Amino acid sequence: MEAHHTDRLVARDLTQVYGDGPFATRALDGVGLIVEPGESVAIMGPSGSGKTTLLHVLAGILTPTSGSVGWRGADLATLPDTDRTRLRRTDFGFVFQSGRLLPELPAVENAALPLMLAGVPRASAVAIARAELGRLGLGGLEERRPGELSGGQAQRVAIARALVGHPGVIFADEPTGALDQTTGQEVLSVLTAAAAANGASLVIVTHDAGVARHCTRTVTMRDGRIVREHVAAPRTVPGGAL
Repeated sequence: MEAHHTDRLVARDLTQVYGDGPFATRALDGVGLIVEPGESVAIMGPSGSGKTTLLHVLAGILTPTSGSVGWRGADLATLPDTDRTRLRRTDFGFVFQSGRLLPELPAVENAALPLMLAGVPRASAVAIARAELGRLGLGGLEERRPGELSGGQAQRVAIARALVGHPGVIFADEPTGALDQTTGQEVLSVLTAAAAANGASLVIVTHDAGVARHCTRTVTMRDGRIVREHVAAPRTVPGGAL
């Protein structure tokens, strides 16, 4: 599907303040960021720099103290909770460090979950999820539960879950943090290639410069502010990564 200008994620002058008075903590301090359609952006910085808070505000999980987040003609900062929840099911996909798969469900149902929550009939949702798992190299493992999968396989299930709804943006919070280096690199290659193949933007929070090198742009944060940006040439994904 062709990307439109409104598929830019546009954050303007974001602040996020926790607490009051002398005990207030400014987690975000006037952050502005534009994520273009199909772009991959790594957000780096030391612990406490505000990078995870920024991801949560961009994704509509947190409402900022002030500022705006524009997406497809809406300002996430002013949308009601129900509308933001709907957007997180239809327009955004998520990959977390631990995968956050439901242990009692097989891989295919974990991957299909966002579609079923959005009202897609179970049979259709499972068929879409099965196809996505196949594209990510998990054909034949669809009925295995998370405890029967390796860490890398479980993260591929989480990536499939993020992709099934054809989101405009995929948000990933330390997606390789629980994996060994080799498996982490494989998962990153799968994630970036899959996002590109689906025309989705990708926003990754990471401590790892190796992860950031998979992205077309790196944003570095410190004390709630963006202090540096680096634009890199797109990384060539080896054939067969998917």
